[in-house]
Amino acid sequence: MVKWNGMAVVFGEVLVEEGTGAPVVGGAPFNVARHLAAFMAPPLLITRIGDDRNGAAVRAELERFVIPDAGLQVDPMEETGRAVAERHGGAPRLALLPRQAYDFIDPQAAAAAVADGGRHDTVYFGTLAQREERSRLALTAVLDATSALRFLDLNLRPGQATEAIVTKSLTMADVVKVNEEELQALFQWYFQIGPDDPALSTEEVHAACRALMDRFSLQALIVTLGHRGSVYFGADGSYVATRDNPVPPFVIDTAGAGDAFSAVFMLGRARGWPLDLTLERANEFAGAICAVSGAVPGDMGFYDKWVARWRENAA
Repeated sequence: MVKWNGMAVVFGEVLVEEGTGAPVVGGAPFNVARHLAAFMAPPLLITRIGDDRNGAAVRAELERFVIPDAGLQVDPMEETGRAVAERHGGAPRLALLPRQAYDFIDPQAAAAAVADGGRHDTVYFGTLAQREERSRLALTAVLDATSALRFLDLNLRPGQATEAIVTKSLTMADVVKVNEEELQALFQWYFQIGPDDPALSTEEVHAACRALMDRFSLQALIVTLGHRGSVYFGADGSYVATRDNPVPPFVIDTAGAGDAFSAVFMLGRARGWPLDLTLERANEFAGAICAVSGAVPGDMGFYDKWVARWRENAA
């Protein structure tokens, strides 16, 4: 293992998706790390895999995309994370298996990787890798080891995160990114605003978002709106709505769009882009990901046009 001075720390699950074709390495943290690495900003990825065939596949992907392995742990007992396709009369749905290696990230090793890695700009985390206490303790250790901005991509999965885990995550976060469905879940948990209640006006939604920020002392709350863009609420009262984004000519797969948004938002913050430009680029890149099959493009050349475009329109 080598020390790494990455601009971001990405904490959480890396898993292999099986049953919909050839096995694919995925998981939101891996997708975010893959995008950052493609944009020449490889992060410190903290995760845990098994000593098995899928673990070897994960290692190969990290090597292929030049993602450092300084935060990679190997579990001698638990298997590498898997998401297995299940069919129930319709399109296959990926089922997340319990007790995977990423559920048991070692706190001491995770904190040591951060401490050895230099100064970091952002720590990215979600809720899936907090299913078990061991990994929850590891996340706390990572956050205690750095003063970096804490970016929570809520990424709720059915049955995978309790209200208590979400509450603790929100308490630890500085910036939170949610989609509309996740925002509705937060409204229901904390303000008893349910889906069967009368629809809120735009002003009421904004007020509830501000109340959510106040409750958890957030610096910012970002709500992604799919093809309609995103909105950003800042603790200073700022509000940025990014809606005039080019719509992809066709949509193949929306999986991974949120991960793409998060990666470019983190990239823009690290590179000092203006907030409105960062959000515009994050939205546009997320939309482009919807026009490719899978959560990340198979061709690394996909990123070249974005690098060239952003260089030409340097902030």
